[in-house]
Amino acid sequence: MTDIPIIGLAGYSGSGKTTLLEKVIPLLAEKGLRAAVIKHDVHGLDLDGEGTDSRRFAEAGAVCTVASSTESTSIFISRPLSLSEAAACVRDADIILVEGYKNADIPQIGLARAANGKGFTADISRFIALVTDIPQENADMPVFAFDEYEKIAGFIADRIR
Repeated sequence: MTDIPIIGLAGYSGSGKTTLLEKVIPLLAEKGLRAAVIKHDVHGLDLDGEGTDSRRFAEAGAVCTVASSTESTSIFISRPLSLSEAAACVRDADIILVEGYKNADIPQIGLARAANGKGFTADISRFIALVTDIPQENADMPVFAFDEYEKIAGFIADRIR
């Protein structure tokens, strides 16, 4: 897939995956780690909205459009990518954090929030750690509360080193 270590976050909608990434990424940066994120969105994706040049190029038949400015670059590919294809696009990162792709064969942290009543996306033995507010007395792995961002970042940093 890639030489960059990958760790996924697996949880149902509303479990806190995006918030967790948002809080952990700057803490990883403080530890000297550059994080990339791959997000799988089953609801559809529309980053290059109606009327944008990239949308117009795609509608004209371009299979890929690269839009680059003095501050950033965006790549629009007119087809879905597998996780390994998306990971192959990542450069200049020390870790790839994956949100979604819950069935991918990568190390994953499982998230489950009692309030949404959905539990984990798989048996907890599938995960390398858990982030939850549901008691886990028999878990044979680290279990974190949702607000333990520093500890979670430390776990991730230790895991890839």
